[in-house]
Amino acid sequence: MDYVIDTLGNLLHQTAFFNLSWGNYVMIAVACVFLFLAIKKGYEPLLLVPIAFGMLLVNIYPDIMISPEESSNGVGGLLYYFYTLDEWSILPSLIFMGVGAMTDFGPLIANPISFLLGAAAQIGIFSAYLLAILLGFNDKAAAAVSIIGGADGPTSIFLAGKLGQSGLMGPIAVAAYSYMALVPIIQPPIMKLFTTKQERAIKMKNLRPVSKLERILFPIVVTIVVCLLLPTTAPLVGMLMLGNLFRESGVVRQLTETASNAMMYIVVILLGTSVGASTSAEAFLNWSTIKIVILGLVAFICGTAAGTLFGKLLCKVTKGKINPLIGSAGVSAVPMAARVSQKVGAEEDPTNFLLMHAMGPNVAGVIGTAVAAGVFMAIFGI
Repeated sequence: MDYVIDTLGNLLHQTAFFNLSWGNYVMIAVACVFLFLAIKKGYEPLLLVPIAFGMLLVNIYPDIMISPEESSNGVGGLLYYFYTLDEWSILPSLIFMGVGAMTDFGPLIANPISFLLGAAAQIGIFSAYLLAILLGFNDKAAAAVSIIGGADGPTSIFLAGKLGQSGLMGPIAVAAYSYMALVPIIQPPIMKLFTTKQERAIKMKNLRPVSKLERILFPIVVTIVVCLLLPTTAPLVGMLMLGNLFRESGVVRQLTETASNAMMYIVVILLGTSVGASTSAEAFLNWSTIKIVILGLVAFICGTAAGTLFGKLLCKVTKGKINPLIGSAGVSAVPMAARVSQKVGAEEDPTNFLLMHAMGPNVAGVIGTAVAAGVFMAIFGI
């Protein structure tokens, strides 16, 4: 009888209930909220489901992220190895290849002024950098945090790893991906605040047709120009443009399909779960994380506002030919931000079709955020 009681007691104490802190329960609740938003509300489920589930796993079973040095048998936890691929910048770069293979750069080529709108939206990044310095972050940490303003998870992870801010990578990545998922909630009030009803109802002329030669030359030329100016952006910009060249060349259909489907979804699973698994209660529930989340929100708001206001300026300069709403798509959340521009414009006039016009600044924002990361790396001599 004593043997049975001892055995049952040992089994009971092996359950997670005796090993979890209050912080773990808080993070489990947060994970469940994220799952609700992803599944019930449909907020970017491809991002939030793996992130939330990784968050759930690590707060129930922390050893799933244990390093080989800390384990008793010299073997790390499953998600530790996934996370290592984040730190090595492998997964973020592969994500960019997939984005390039999935995205039509034609609207940006047809309307090069979109580059200006994408650049304007990067103001959020640099404003957050200055604010982070004021809040006590060191210069490299401030740079890593500020990239959240581009609403670009892969670039946030990439820069945090390059600047040696692995300790902040989890909160930074979760904040970036969360704001990407919440674009439909965060952006519309800002867009409406800075535009009038008449401006939101502006219809833009159809974009000119883009030739196949232009589509093929664009990724090649951008790679050469950007990587010559900022060589450290090659892993991101290079992979983005390589994926797009797969798409536009028309001679490597199998590579295009693999990069935009099978590979992309595999990488999203690995990156999402590993990012979520970096949010243990010990790493996430502290003042630094709270400041990162707030800074990320401020940066994202500033980026959206700057893009919208610059769109408003271009609207005045062109005498009403540009709808200011497309400026808000200058952040890097592709294609969510462009869809929001379309949605807000359609609320004023259901016949208004802004999606393709907004895709130009949206693609420019992807390139702009990568360039901003390259500028920070150049500043710090990385």
